[in-house]
Amino acid sequence: MMSAPVLKEIVRQHAEMAALLWTIYDRHLQFPDENPDLDVQRVSWLIARIEAHLDGLVVAGAEGEAMARERYEEYPEAGELFVVQVLKTTKRPILVADLDPPKIRAWIAQNLPSRE
Repeated sequence: MMSAPVLKEIVRQHAEMAALLWTIYDRHLQFPDENPDLDVQRVSWLIARIEAHLDGLVVAGAEGEAMARERYEEYPEAGELFVVQVLKTTKRPILVADLDPPKIRAWIAQNLPSRE
């Protein structure tokens, strides 16, 4: 059976969007009153979108992981590091509810290159 071709542009979008949406979600967790438009329904939608983009990277396999690393190398930001690291987990599907945002935030703070 032949596998489907990986569309690099789509995989790149999955990596970028997963990073961006995680950043928005994590900021909301830290400062819930900052954006009153992020109600329970919108946060639920945000979580579903993060999971969908991570799924897209998982489906792309090694190419998805490589794209996530490439995005992080180009933009060494917290969201991009989150995507690289969460793809290393073997638990599938990757569910945001199973993640520990404060623990992830602390790990990212320790592993993100300093800006000097």
